[in-house]
Amino acid sequence: MSVRALARSGPHRSEVGPVELFFDLVYVFAIIQLSHLLIDDLTATGAARTVVVFAAVWWGWNYTAWAMNWLDPGRTPVQLFTGVLMLAALGMSIAIPNAFDSAAWLFVGCYLFMGIARPVFMMVSYRGTQLATNYRMLLMWTLLAGVFWVIGAALEPEWRLAVWLIAVLIDYAAPLAHFRVPGVGAAPMHLWDTDAEHLAERNRLVFIIALGESILLMGGSIVYQGQLTTSSAIGLVVGFATLFVLWWNYFAVAGHDAHGGDSSTGALRSAYAYAHALMVLGAILVAVSIEVRLTHEHLTPAMIAVTIAGPVVYLAGNLLFLRSRFGGLARSRGAAAVVLIAIGAVLLPIHENVPVVVAGLAVLAVLTALAAYTAHSRSTVVAGRAAG
Repeated sequence: MSVRALARSGPHRSEVGPVELFFDLVYVFAIIQLSHLLIDDLTATGAARTVVVFAAVWWGWNYTAWAMNWLDPGRTPVQLFTGVLMLAALGMSIAIPNAFDSAAWLFVGCYLFMGIARPVFMMVSYRGTQLATNYRMLLMWTLLAGVFWVIGAALEPEWRLAVWLIAVLIDYAAPLAHFRVPGVGAAPMHLWDTDAEHLAERNRLVFIIALGESILLMGGSIVYQGQLTTSSAIGLVVGFATLFVLWWNYFAVAGHDAHGGDSSTGALRSAYAYAHALMVLGAILVAVSIEVRLTHEHLTPAMIAVTIAGPVVYLAGNLLFLRSRFGGLARSRGAAAVVLIAIGAVLLPIHENVPVVVAGLAVLAVLTALAAYTAHSRSTVVAGRAAG
């Protein structure tokens, strides 16, 4: 199969193919599994484990989305290969609840299979080109991180978290280090000819998936309770409104009309590989916070922590995204994060006397004000451009 046969081309190069949307379906399940991993262990250790597992799940999705920048989703070999990757991602998702117990080898095996199969497929498909060289460098970094993934799986659970954290740091450091391998070469970002609009659309879709998972959690929680009480109805409305405002905030920043900005591969790497990791993780934490508020009658420090952490992590992703693509400081988002942290600090010492819904309402108020401010600011900018 020639390079030209598998490569994207033509006027519709940036479109997301049906097989890419099909691949994303498994991540609905993965995100639900991640949410339950934290819900079942709402402690500092549980949060650290969730972050490490999320980092692997996200990197598997991220590298697949980037590979599809160059592959034609309408070609049969590409579709078959995507199906194989999807099956591996499903295996990872199944292993998530017991990744630090009996399913460590399943989790690591599926993750490394994806991490090795992708660059090998790209190297064969694009043999003799710069892209093949790039993926050779990427593969070497994946194999280095893989050593620590395997060692961690072989260790006792109490040591696994620390070793897997090293593996995650290696995986995430690879693009920042330009995939440099001493004595072999490097693949700096300017050598990766990426499609900004395709990456933007892929990341928008996966963020919507993260929000959709929150709706599944909310609905499932109400159904499990067996009845819709006044308190659960209020919690449901507040939770849904929070998700809607989070969606509003996101598309005001990274929506389909967010054109322009820095489209260099380095900027895209920061905006999508890293910034969107934070935004999706923030959306997952928001989902967890809604779920625990719906199922508990009294606030706890852990509930307050996850309620505040969700939007703060999401806003950190916003800050990195805007800084990467548009060079802006986004002071409004920094201010909102400070207000949210202050709310958490106020709630912690008095949590026993505060109704559960108050924490959700406070977060909703901050995010709504931010969304309204962002929408107004963008409207003003657009109007100014039109007048000019």
